[in-house]
Amino acid sequence: MEETKSQAADGPEERAGVRRGLVQQEIYEQATRLFAQRGYAGTSFQDIASAVGLTRPALYHYVKSKDELLAKLVAEITVVAAADLAALAEREDLSAADRIRQIVRLMVRRQGEQGERFRLLLRSEADLPDEVAASYEENRKAVLHSLSHVIEQGVARGEFRPVTPAVAALGTLGIVNWVAWWYHPGSHFDLDSVCAELADMAVHGLVAEAGRSASATPLDAVRGLRREIDRLEGLLKKA
Repeated sequence: MEETKSQAADGPEERAGVRRGLVQQEIYEQATRLFAQRGYAGTSFQDIASAVGLTRPALYHYVKSKDELLAKLVAEITVVAAADLAALAEREDLSAADRIRQIVRLMVRRQGEQGERFRLLLRSEADLPDEVAASYEENRKAVLHSLSHVIEQGVARGEFRPVTPAVAALGTLGIVNWVAWWYHPGSHFDLDSVCAELADMAVHGLVAEAGRSASATPLDAVRGLRREIDRLEGLLKKA
């Protein structure tokens, strides 16, 4: 009986399904690479077919359009990120500072590991189809809301200085979103260390430390973050 089940699992239909899945993954990876290099508008369906080693008609057996590939990319990056960050933002068992630290670490790691995909999205914002653009914008707002919510709670509880939550959240995202442009897998920078340092920078720009002026403004916080980014860029240029 076990032998029969094993043979059934390796039948023609199962092997065809496995092959189809592998081809679809290759199509997705090649499309992502081409979109990142040439932009969404500058990449044709034929370009994708050629990169995978398929004819254009054969490619239609796996995907319907460029839009479908782009929609999948946007969903993987923004929908999943928005859901994960919303869950972290609601962790009442953690302080606001710890939640910001975990959120930034998670976002930096994803930027470091999937930099090409994030760069593609930023470069292709103006070319996104309406439906994809709407999803992208909705999830970007959700991420900003999650960060603002945690910062607002931190201010209310005295953990953070009296900053404007939305402004401070945008400053934090500025630190995170730059990672995709300067960090590359395989570089001599350890990604774990990068995640930890940038998370500490983000928290340091918010906390109500003893001796820090209570009259500090949101602009002061942004300037502080900018100084930290400039310092990091200086280290990168020397590396």
